[in-house]
Amino acid sequence: MATRVLYLVRHGEQDRPEAGADTGLTDRGRRQATLLGERLRRTPLTAVHHGPLRRAVETAGLVTAALPGVPVYADETVGDHLPHDTDPTGLPPAYAGLLAGFDERARIDGPRRTAEAVARFAGPPADGDVRELVVTHAFLIAWLVRHALDAPEARWLGLNVHHCGLTVIRYSSGGPPTLIALNDAAHLPPDLRATGLPPDYTF
Repeated sequence: MATRVLYLVRHGEQDRPEAGADTGLTDRGRRQATLLGERLRRTPLTAVHHGPLRRAVETAGLVTAALPGVPVYADETVGDHLPHDTDPTGLPPAYAGLLAGFDERARIDGPRRTAEAVARFAGPPADGDVRELVVTHAFLIAWLVRHALDAPEARWLGLNVHHCGLTVIRYSSGGPPTLIALNDAAHLPPDLRATGLPPDYTF
């Protein structure tokens, strides 16, 4: 029975972007990523994949410093993009407003790349067992959780992801996906948890 255990991580806290600039991590974000690497040090990972944006590249670099010998791959499909061209009709105003911020190209390219990521990662491997870490962004993690639970397509909205929190999904040829962990931040001290969430969601 072939099994994939997929570890999904949102990048560390990002420097405040200016007009969509590709910024790196804050000091807090670097601490988050370093502690995540320590958490995963004994995990027998097969590979690490990361998106192309600087915040994901820096996070992956800090995490993999604790994972010598694990191959690392840049992957456009796990970048920061709109996962689904969701119809805003009937959605809460905040969700509709978020969707309205994406132009026509993003509504085409984002779902295409997401479908490629699902085909690549969201299922059991062809042979043997693998454990892969994907350093990515909030939207893709939300989409993969929704996909694993076979929830309605619009339910990727409202799934909020901590910076450097761990979400783990198990895919097996013997049954449906299993959501093992969501937003696990046990490796982070209280002052580094819950960043990346809306201000009124912090705890």
